Amino acid sequence: MPFALFLLGVAVFAQGTSEFMLSGLVPDIARDLGVSVPSAGALTSAFALGMAARAPLVAGLARRWSRRGALLGFLAVFLAVHVVGAVTDSFTVLVATRVVGALANAGFLAVALVTAVGMVGPEARGRATSTLLGGVTLACVVGVPAGALLGQLWGWRAAFWAVASLSLPAVVAVARSVPAGAAGSERPSLRAELRSLRDPRLRVALLLGALVNGATFCTFTYLAPLVTQVTGLGSGWVPVVLALFGTGSFVGVTVGGRLADRRPGAVLTGGGGALCLGWAVLALGAGTPAVALGLVLVQGALSFGVGSTLITQALRTASEAPTLSGGFATAAFNVGAALGPWLGGTAIGAGLGYRSPVWVSAALVAVALPMAGLAARRNRRAAGCRTRASSSA
Repeated sequence: MPFALFLLGVAVFAQGTSEFMLSGLVPDIARDLGVSVPSAGALTSAFALGMAARAPLVAGLARRWSRRGALLGFLAVFLAVHVVGAVTDSFTVLVATRVVGALANAGFLAVALVTAVGMVGPEARGRATSTLLGGVTLACVVGVPAGALLGQLWGWRAAFWAVASLSLPAVVAVARSVPAGAAGSERPSLRAELRSLRDPRLRVALLLGALVNGATFCTFTYLAPLVTQVTGLGSGWVPVVLALFGTGSFVGVTVGGRLADRRPGAVLTGGGGALCLGWAVLALGAGTPAVALGLVLVQGALSFGVGSTLITQALRTASEAPTLSGGFATAAFNVGAALGPWLGGTAIGAGLGYRSPVWVSAALVAVALPMAGLAARRNRRAAGCRTRASSSA
């Protein structure tokens, strides 16, 4: 893998820390700003909605800029809004900073995904995607638990300052490592890219991504109250549980990235089935610490293994849309990241308890499973047709 790809992962690490760190800060934000826990949890949805609603638009606008210029501009905006978020006493302003920060994150990730797959050959796109997304999983392993620990020691605002500080070396890394020009010397027209996005296989991959990511964030956003209120562990265990989820996600995205280039169908059907079962078992066994801790690790691995494979499938299907494919993949996954916390918060607000988001996660994956199986069979048939056509030629 090109070294520049790993440096892009540094920036993704900073942004992933921001997106996920609220999982350990929700109760503190709710108390400090005088809002309910579901309302504070909606900050994750606000971030995801900002990414989902604007990622394709920002990716389209970025066609006019150099890759390096676009990435640096998005990072500068991201840094600035975290400084504002760290000093505000208004929940409304905090929500606004999350939306604007998400917009910058969406643009960065959309351009970075396309840049990453453009650095390698077609046979290594899964590994390139997983390398980039490794920054997200490292955010879960290191950034999110560290943010939760900072929140416990010095308040939730310290975590926002930490993300702003993390963004500074990311700016330097991008400025020094990413070429100034576009990845390719020529790009198709915007109209041609939009036409290529009509592929029904792409729509299925994006829908599956939204459902799987929705399941992931539905539970992940409310892990802190699940651990303290249902499992019965003290608040000091929250960073540990978040680190377990992040460790699993790092393993999942690493293994999934390799398998996505060779056996994507097996990852989607087999991994998806195990993911659905795991959420159900976690919902039932969350009151037992050993079960809860073990399944948090496993579910992190399955969630990101399946999720990274779906991103690779979307980018591969939309190979003729080199600019917009990253934007639509980012949007689809953040539709899920917005939908999941909202559904989980709705279930909690309805009095169904802190296990209910985990049941919602199981239901979302259960909806996705039949579509994943159908998509895998169609892809096998299409591959078989291409093989027979090449052999006859």
